[in-house]
Amino acid sequence: MNRAYITPKRIVTKYAGCKNNLIKDEHYLLERGNGQSEMNRKRCCIMTSTETEKASLLLDFGSELHGGLKLVMGSSSRREPSLVRIRFGESVGEANSSTSNSEWKVGFSTDDHAKRDIIMEIPRDGMIEIGNTGFRFVRLDLLQNNATISLKEISAILRYRDIPYLGSFECNDQRLNKIWITGAYTVHLNMQEFLWDGIKRDRIVWLGDMHPELMTISRVFGYNEVIPNSLDLACKQFPLPNWMNGMSAYSLWYLINQYEWYHQTGDIDFLKKHSDYISGLIHLINGKVDDAGNETLAPARFLDWPSSGNKAGVEAGYRALIVWAMQDAHQLSLKLGNTSDAQLCLDIINRMKKKILPHNNLKQAASLMAITGLMDPQQACDEVISVGGGKGFSTFYGYYMLEALAKAGEYEKAIDIINTFWGAMLDLGATTFWEDFNLDWIPNAAPIDEPVPAGKKDIHGDFGAYCYPGFRHSLCHGWSSGPTTWLSDHVVGIKIVDVERKQISIEPHLGKLEWAKGTYPTPWGVIEVSHEKKADGKIATKVKLPKGVRQI
Repeated sequence: MNRAYITPKRIVTKYAGCKNNLIKDEHYLLERGNGQSEMNRKRCCIMTSTETEKASLLLDFGSELHGGLKLVMGSSSRREPSLVRIRFGESVGEANSSTSNSEWKVGFSTDDHAKRDIIMEIPRDGMIEIGNTGFRFVRLDLLQNNATISLKEISAILRYRDIPYLGSFECNDQRLNKIWITGAYTVHLNMQEFLWDGIKRDRIVWLGDMHPELMTISRVFGYNEVIPNSLDLACKQFPLPNWMNGMSAYSLWYLINQYEWYHQTGDIDFLKKHSDYISGLIHLINGKVDDAGNETLAPARFLDWPSSGNKAGVEAGYRALIVWAMQDAHQLSLKLGNTSDAQLCLDIINRMKKKILPHNNLKQAASLMAITGLMDPQQACDEVISVGGGKGFSTFYGYYMLEALAKAGEYEKAIDIINTFWGAMLDLGATTFWEDFNLDWIPNAAPIDEPVPAGKKDIHGDFGAYCYPGFRHSLCHGWSSGPTTWLSDHVVGIKIVDVERKQISIEPHLGKLEWAKGTYPTPWGVIEVSHEKKADGKIATKVKLPKGVRQI
């Protein structure tokens, strides 16, 4: 883990008093400093509070960050430390908001998982560091009456893994390019000691949320220890017969994660390390599926939060998720040489197929059913997934909706939805993708990077539901990075077919794009591919493969 010091990019607002100029020379805070106090007030921002007016500044660091804040102080009017309030925010609204930890509601923020609202003493002629959260904006208020402080520097402390972006994506659509890199950056910030889902809230290893994050990491960074370390941790935290994260669905995702990680890395030693857990989980699931296809894995069903109101649809999708997990567990068992477990997985699948439920117009359910072969992909897209375009998409399960569209050959529709749904977050000021988003929130909503004008809605504070109302809503959630994987897999079209035989395939789907190119990390090196659409509509492709890799 590395640290970098980031200078503010702009001052969003300042309160300098109605009658008095309480803040002077704030422009110095936008200049890169050396981190050293000098026991004077030269080239400092001067903040003063009176009996009736308190000085405050709201700073924008330009993009979402994970870490804290460093203050370098000059002299002050007090011998004892000065008292300030520091509020971190993923949006301007959150940085200006009040904290309510007793209840979650629209318009209020919380300190869940990371402290974001802090009252503290700061030294004079010195330096202090504070905070560990996800943020882009910081508000600083001087709380004492008749006090003056001088700020030489305010820097954000970015805490991150210093790793290269081995994968890349570029095409003639700049909006898609920005979406790809934003998804990559969203996951990168969450690659802390373990793989978190959110850097402000959800600083936890969630096994379901982990799947799209794992997919993005393998396409952008290649092998990284954060994945095996997080899978190891999960098994220690939730030994059998416990369900991962207390949810049976997330134990199903554990098997899917294990398959995808082996498929991308070929790390058989890591797979063998988990062989007992994998086998035990297969047998646990087997004991809860009867001969008629009824299952009793757990009473609680969960796909994602936006789907939770459609109970019948969730039930259909949940059963499809069981089938997907058993399909992958079958392959894992074969790799481990456990033929009896492999056969048991097929038996479970056959039992589950005796009771295929309708999707009940739930895009999440139809997507899982299309991916697992329980439903014709084209039918799934025509009946529900494509209806309304990005309406009904979610940030987590949106990736599986895109995958279902690809299985139906609806690549142009998928690209349009990526531009519409994920692109709308960029239009609203996002520099990372959010825990949840709904196209219905857009009308009359102000972006996250400006104070909300009268008569407008705050896109952060006025929306959200379930566990993320208002400012509790995370604006940097790794599960939302699906388009990054999808664009690499389907537009540039690079896929690992057989990691053991070093076999890959390249099948581009440019849609209306004129050209696309990208790189893709593999265990044997980085693949480089470029595609250009000719006048006759045919695509000319150039490929550079690592030694020993074969395209099929």
